[in-house]
Amino acid sequence: MSEPLIVIIPHRLGKDEALRRIKDGLGRAKTEFARLITLEEESWNGDRLTFQAKSLGQRASGTIDVYETGVRLEVTLPWLLAKFAAAAQRVIGQKGQLMLEKK
Repeated sequence: MSEPLIVIIPHRLGKDEALRRIKDGLGRAKTEFARLITLEEESWNGDRLTFQAKSLGQRASGTIDVYETGVRLEVTLPWLLAKFAAAAQRVIGQKGQLMLEKK
């Protein structure tokens, strides 16, 4: 395993609304990205999601923590997926920011 990929996305929604949007977004992502990534396990404990995912035959695990003013994603990637980490970090940050923009 490589170093964890960490993405922090600030928001002004408050914890409850951010949590709702994250859960809704994960539901959409499961269908939109089903060909690329599979969430094999996901478990919510309060404001923390612990998950295991599979992509390109590789498994990754991580957490998403939802706070009053930000969301923190930490995922540990196997070496093959770690090669795409910089691009993934950028995309996750952009898509997460769009999801958490105040509307």
